[in-house]
Amino acid sequence: MTRVQLKDVEWEFIEPYLPIGGYGPYPERLRQQFEGVIWRFKTGGQWREMPQEFGAWPTVHNRFRHWRDAGVFEALPEGLIAEAAKRGAVDLSLVSIDSTTARAHHDAPGMHLGEDVLPALEKAAAEEKARPKGAAAKEQKRQDAEADPEREERRRIRRRRKLRLKAALLGRSRGGQTSKVNLAADRKCRPLACVLAAGQAADSPQFIPVLGTIRVPGPVGRPRTRPDAAAGDKAYSSRGNRVHLRKRGIKAVIPEKKDQATNRKKKGRGGGRPVRHDADLYKERNTVERLINKLKAWRGIATRYDKSPDSYLAGLHLRASMIWIKGLTRTTP
Repeated sequence: MTRVQLKDVEWEFIEPYLPIGGYGPYPERLRQQFEGVIWRFKTGGQWREMPQEFGAWPTVHNRFRHWRDAGVFEALPEGLIAEAAKRGAVDLSLVSIDSTTARAHHDAPGMHLGEDVLPALEKAAAEEKARPKGAAAKEQKRQDAEADPEREERRRIRRRRKLRLKAALLGRSRGGQTSKVNLAADRKCRPLACVLAAGQAADSPQFIPVLGTIRVPGPVGRPRTRPDAAAGDKAYSSRGNRVHLRKRGIKAVIPEKKDQATNRKKKGRGGGRPVRHDADLYKERNTVERLINKLKAWRGIATRYDKSPDSYLAGLHLRASMIWIKGLTRTTP
């Protein structure tokens, strides 16, 4: 027998977010199927290997895809954060941001794309990389393509393979094909925002998108999107990130890189003032690293088995929701 994935008090937080159509699913099977989805991401097992206690695996898989496309897994953590904010259990005095890589299984590449999607991607990539060249260079390139059509075909295949990986948010690094998960955590190791990117993507450009995803609804008015302070390691030390935080009135807790400090000193007065950060607040940045350990406790999150980035991101939101539910159930009177 497979153990139950949800307690009754935990299911009460999830049930209101699951849609019920006019012809199914049967309400008494919703919990059974949702627990099957949890089992899949918690164990990292294949859908076909799902125990019979959760129902037929094609039914559970189709239900997961329906919930994913309907935005259930995105709405669930938002609603749980709103419930925690209503109880005064969300602390935005300090938000820590960091990233982690998830190794992609060899079954993860190969996401199916429509016949009209790849040509559109190729056209966009060609326009992005187009550079003004002389007529002689263009004529030489045309002659080379006519002289060796097999070489041009190999280039086209490689170009399509790269575009498939880019569409699937998969990148190549020393560890192979990976995806990068960018996170924001509060002081209690709970996720506030999650952004998925390719594995080779740099951390610094993702700082502003992650910070802009934070939304904590209050009892009245617009959701709160601005923490008091934002902490990050030296990878996030850039002028653009600091200017963004300064404009929004957020305290930057980011140490300066050595090369940036050296270049600033070389400029003298033109280099600006020395960058300072609160060392005591920076010590609490470990909350996001502890959150990463919690997320990767689920094998389906530590390793990416999903071809579609939407499916893997749905698993991330599901894991984040379970972390919030654990905290809410502990504080439930």
